[in-house]
Amino acid sequence: MSRHEIGVIGGLGPAATAEFLYRVIRWTEAKSDQEHADLVVLQHSSIPDRTRHILDPSLPDPGPVLAADAARLEAMGVSAIVVPCNTARVFIDEIEGAVGIPVVDIVRAAVDDVVTMFPEAGKVGVLATTGTVRSETYRRALEEAGREAVVPSDGQQEGIMELIYGQVKANLPADRGLLDGAIEDVASRGAEAFILGCTELSVAAGAWDMGPKVVDALDSLARRTVTLAGCAISAS
Repeated sequence: MSRHEIGVIGGLGPAATAEFLYRVIRWTEAKSDQEHADLVVLQHSSIPDRTRHILDPSLPDPGPVLAADAARLEAMGVSAIVVPCNTARVFIDEIEGAVGIPVVDIVRAAVDDVVTMFPEAGKVGVLATTGTVRSETYRRALEEAGREAVVPSDGQQEGIMELIYGQVKANLPADRGLLDGAIEDVASRGAEAFILGCTELSVAAGAWDMGPKVVDALDSLARRTVTLAGCAISAS
């Protein structure tokens, strides 16, 4: 299997990138350093906030910065680019337009895993930032896969945003009850499987047993990164 360097646009947020790198290691079948993925990581934490721009386009636009970072990584010789941030999926066209190499779609990766792992799930709960929910990237991807997206009620979505911004991004302890409440909310409206569609939720859930019906988009992205890098996927 041929090896390839993969570029990572990180810092969205910083803890999520660190968690992503850990997941890449965890999902690699390796017996030595040399069998792990070769990555070029830009921990660009000062990129403007994605959700804030989506909700208020007058605020700084992260799109041109993401595109410039992609071009910078391509110039360094990487073969593909990954972005460990679900909300950044909104800007994928701009990122792809700046480079001539593949840009992995984290939303599509997670939806593909849901369809493969839970083919019977007609309704899928999506736990994500309000920016991701408003942009409807998951709704469209799930509809294309013949599934229906179920998002939390306004009150539960506020709890998810508190968990993401008020706790994980603020480097404070995460309250699992906020996530469990949102999962129970979407389950009560028919969701049979669930996507953790925010990398800060992945950071929090890394210490929790989320059960068998949850697909973590960060794991989906990590597995694809391992494969693209030409490394072997771990069975667990």
